Amino acid sequence: MRILVGNHIDPSIRERGDMRAWTQRLFWFARPGDLLVLCCEPDEAFLDYALAHTGVPRSKLTILAAPAGAWDDRLLDPASLTSPAFLKTARAALDAAGGPGAVSEVFALWPSASVARFAAALDIAHRFPGAAFFAQGGGEIGNNKANFRALAAAAGVPILPGRVCRSHAEAIDATRELLETSGSGAVVVKQAHNGAGVGNQLLVRDPQLAVDHVGARHLHHLTPGETGIAAYWEQRWAWASGDGRWPVVIETFAPGADAVYSEYYAAATGTWPTEMGRLLYVGRRLSHQVVPLDEVSDPVRTALLDGGTRLAETYRAFGYRGHLSADALVLSDQSVVFTEVNAQVSGSLHIYQQVARRVVDVAAAPRRQVVEYHVPPSWMVPDFATFLAALDETGLAYDPHTRTGVIVSMPAIPLAPGAPAQFVFCIAYDPATGYDHAFARLGERFQTLPATAVDASEHVGYAAVSFSS
Repeated sequence: MRILVGNHIDPSIRERGDMRAWTQRLFWFARPGDLLVLCCEPDEAFLDYALAHTGVPRSKLTILAAPAGAWDDRLLDPASLTSPAFLKTARAALDAAGGPGAVSEVFALWPSASVARFAAALDIAHRFPGAAFFAQGGGEIGNNKANFRALAAAAGVPILPGRVCRSHAEAIDATRELLETSGSGAVVVKQAHNGAGVGNQLLVRDPQLAVDHVGARHLHHLTPGETGIAAYWEQRWAWASGDGRWPVVIETFAPGADAVYSEYYAAATGTWPTEMGRLLYVGRRLSHQVVPLDEVSDPVRTALLDGGTRLAETYRAFGYRGHLSADALVLSDQSVVFTEVNAQVSGSLHIYQQVARRVVDVAAAPRRQVVEYHVPPSWMVPDFATFLAALDETGLAYDPHTRTGVIVSMPAIPLAPGAPAQFVFCIAYDPATGYDHAFARLGERFQTLPATAVDASEHVGYAAVSFSS
């Protein structure tokens, strides 16, 4: 048996909101005999739906909800894993399955020290790859964007010109320097801990610069001269640095770049690649991603694999174990530069490992590809049942015979009464015909706001508001 933990980044590193839906993508990884740990009771409708696709009997799984902690049942409280009552429950589940010796692996969405303590308390720390490293806070080390730049430089992996700043004064100096040397007249400010562009802000001098395709939740138009730079950092240093807790990355902006990634597994014996894909942003939000990677040249593919492998080996060398993703950009001259490493179970693993390979079997004939979409903020989907009904009515539900159609990746749970549900869904498609038609048909059903009415700085669909910082 394996123990699968549906956690997310430790709140001590970065505060998160309601993660009940996102962490239940854990069901895609389940195999018969597994024990799953969640922050809440499972969404039974989605659980049945996912298992119907993977063929795993519900009766062959044990699912435990950890005690509600500081975040109620919205997020797994790290302290809940080692509460005496929960350890007693987990031990009983292990004993029923044959005891600690029956555990083959501990798999966590986030490599938390709390998972290492949980495994140690159950006498299965040796089944959690990298447990010693993660027990000492290794998850933060491996997922810090400032650390990434130092490690990439040491490994000789190409990165964009930039600097790691640890003070307000350094940030002013770096911004001035990079704006002077950047051909685009723009830079990207990155928080050390955030994802999908949410922790990025574009600083641009030219209001006409095309930026909608870029992953950056925030946008700031700099006023000319030194005064504009100083004023920006006076306002945004606390945001960028997490009130001074973390260093800040500032990089030159690469206009028109193509966002791609290569993923790997790092084990004690070495690393190996697991997949390559493409990320696409609309209105500066992560919109969708496609696997396997297509429409790149052989030299680009080779550069992505070479740099990603060197990064994976570097992270493995300092103790990281598990899945990791090396994000990169293909520049206009077709060179490849790397932008970060996500040393965790990324938001791509369930797409290619489980949906694309296990359910759809993209390698079989006729060939298929899979795209996963975030429900756009301009759509209003009230709940899971409504979305499934729409798939049936439009004929878009996944058909195992044609190996095409829509597969919902996680529960559709509204974050507040009357609010739209935020979730992701996959479209399996024939590369010859693409996926635009299927997405457009769903848009006809659920879009309630024009895309221009949604500001990228807002988390979900609200009317556009003025945002200048």
